Amino acid sequence: MTVCTGNICRSPMAEIVLRDRFEAAGLGGRVVVDSTGISSEEHGNPVDRRARRVLAEHGYDTGEGHHARQVRPSDVVSRDLVLPMTSVHARALRRLHGDGNVRMYRSFDPAAPVVTPERADRDEHLLDIDDPWYGGMQDFEDCLAQVEAAADGVVEFVREELARRQA
Repeated sequence: MTVCTGNICRSPMAEIVLRDRFEAAGLGGRVVVDSTGISSEEHGNPVDRRARRVLAEHGYDTGEGHHARQVRPSDVVSRDLVLPMTSVHARALRRLHGDGNVRMYRSFDPAAPVVTPERADRDEHLLDIDDPWYGGMQDFEDCLAQVEAAADGVVEFVREELARRQA
């Protein structure tokens, strides 16, 4: 599950990209990807029109039928991997269920800063994906680029986890 603030920009973009990558990797039937937000302010709203435009321009599904929703404690407990877009989202998720399955989305980007567990409280913000909602189309392009940069790392991590569970 990917998580951002309102569940209309970053997290649905990441959900769509990940679903596409899992399908391409032959794992689409074995992995469920969804998204939520830590806030209820966008509840029921569709994916932001600018996010849909950028997704379409890059050949992705546009998230038609998506309805923003707020994360619940049961969501965090029931997901094997919870991927917050920022350190603020990570802290909110950890308050719901501890550290166990919460891991910063960009931590899977090989070019992203390395944040060690002992410095996470101080440095985890270095892995934030900025909110494009307040900016222009270039901000949405930048957001998608960051999401794509980490997507293959997420897929590989999940592939390894599935193999480990079958062993």
